[in-house]
Amino acid sequence: MGVLMSKKQQVEKVQKCNAVVSAFQAGIKDRPAPAKQADGEVEDGEGPAKPSAAPDKNTQEAEREETDNSAGPSTSHQASGPAKDECKANQESWSRLRDGKGVEPEDLDKSHQLTPPAFVRPKREADDDQPVEVELEKKEQPPSDEMCEVCEVWTADDLYPCRICTRMFHDGCLRELGYLRAEALQEMKDTAHTVTGWSCYYCDNLNLLLTEEEMYSLLETFKQCKIIPESCLVSDELLQYRHFVSKQQFDKDLTDEQEEEVLAQFAALDPEKKGHIEWSDFLYFESMAVLRKFRTENSMVRLLTAKERNNARSVFLGLDLDKDGVITKAECRQAQQSWFHKLSKDSQSCNVSISHVGPICESSPASSGSERSKTEDSRPVTWEDFLKESAIYILAARANSSAMHIRLPL
Repeated sequence: MGVLMSKKQQVEKVQKCNAVVSAFQAGIKDRPAPAKQADGEVEDGEGPAKPSAAPDKNTQEAEREETDNSAGPSTSHQASGPAKDECKANQESWSRLRDGKGVEPEDLDKSHQLTPPAFVRPKREADDDQPVEVELEKKEQPPSDEMCEVCEVWTADDLYPCRICTRMFHDGCLRELGYLRAEALQEMKDTAHTVTGWSCYYCDNLNLLLTEEEMYSLLETFKQCKIIPESCLVSDELLQYRHFVSKQQFDKDLTDEQEEEVLAQFAALDPEKKGHIEWSDFLYFESMAVLRKFRTENSMVRLLTAKERNNARSVFLGLDLDKDGVITKAECRQAQQSWFHKLSKDSQSCNVSISHVGPICESSPASSGSERSKTEDSRPVTWEDFLKESAIYILAARANSSAMHIRLPL
């Protein structure tokens, strides 16, 4: 990421660059004038013939050089061509930047500028499982970056923010990188500046939070079950995969009830009833299962961004009407449902009915509370406990997809 500059600093930088370019251009224009003046003085002067031979010789050499150039351009002139074009493009870019528009993504050299980033998987720290202190009264409002994450150029209102992190993007840069298809790009334009928001390709892929060891464990399971990456899965393939995992972990096949649960999971991951699960949704779901298996609640709290913590803080304070820093377990479950407000296309409110997020199994914490005891519903939940219990739901809600990723295998 480049150095961030304010608009004032950018204007000052443009002015300085324009001054340098103007001085350089003025120097080029003034350079031939003294040579012609010197030639005139020699011709009009009464000096000896020998000193005047040097300019004549230089003139003859210049004529021969021009003759050679007319026959074919030299290597130096060939090299100066792209340099002039690049200089012209840079001047036009600075001109647009001065006008408040900046460099358009289409004007960049894609072969050099828009190279896909190399993702580096995180490593577990020694204190990763230790409690992390997040103050309830201290709001976190991190400002979004001023420049595009891809091309590192500021273009005023043409940048689209991520609702999870502080990164900003050009739609042209994302299109050239090939990370978003036409439908996804249009969805980004429609939602990025709304309450619903849009997650960038970093935050939309929960698999990037897995360590090398965790990812290796997941890939080995995929290989043994002959899961083909980047391919869609139908219900029979998901059932076969779940049978294999159950046989591997518990040395027994799935029961009829567990098979019904797998089919319910399939329906939750296929909200549009296409008859198959997209690879991105399947990978997201399995990555969450890995996090639940290997990470503690404290570790998952550390994965939350400042924006996510601030949103959780706002939800908790909205439920804590008496301002004593404690809510009930029933209110905590209500908040956990609110993270999935993005699934309702027609609503900009976070208070969405659970019917919008598809069927939920009875063992899920977000399921209906018809069989839950009143004692459990009234159990007090502090801010620290609320954040730890809600972290997995907040992570599940990062995806742009309308699929319900919170379902985990039994």
